[in-house]
Amino acid sequence: MTETHAGPTLADDIEDDADTASARLDRQADAILAQAEARAFAPRPLRQAVREDALSARDWGRERASRLRGAVTTEPVKATLYALGLGVVIGLLISR
Repeated sequence: MTETHAGPTLADDIEDDADTASARLDRQADAILAQAEARAFAPRPLRQAVREDALSARDWGRERASRLRGAVTTEPVKATLYALGLGVVIGLLISR
């Protein structure tokens, strides 16, 4: 197999990717990711961290309570039997 060499290339023949739209978007995306990464791994004040955790716990509890209300509304007999069984088990554990 023979290789052909086209000869020396001119500077005008080389395309510079630095000014294309995709290169600009790549640089912007890298900057956004760097900012998000800095925020994610930056130390937060303890008070802010506790407040955020309390808010997420409150949201989790409200969502679970809403699901429980919906389950009791759709199947009241089943919910009553579960509550009765749980009461019996707790009563047995307490009486020991």
